[in-house]
Amino acid sequence: MNKLTSLKYLEMKDIAINISRNLKDLNQKYAGLQPYLDQINIIEEQVAALEQAAYKLDAYSKKLGNHFYLS
Repeated sequence: MNKLTSLKYLEMKDIAINISRNLKDLNQKYAGLQPYLDQINIIEEQVAALEQAAYKLDAYSKKLGNHFYLS
């Protein structure tokens, strides 16, 4: 019984070591990708601002077109 328990604990230890190693690898990959993710966030914010400007410009041009159409 003790040998079986000991083997199970050794197996669990190996699994924990592999999980830890894989987690470290993933963290390193994430750290390498972080600058690109930051750039994506900045671009996303710029696109949102550009969309708002486009909507405002569209509304203004429609208003201006109606003004000249009615005049």
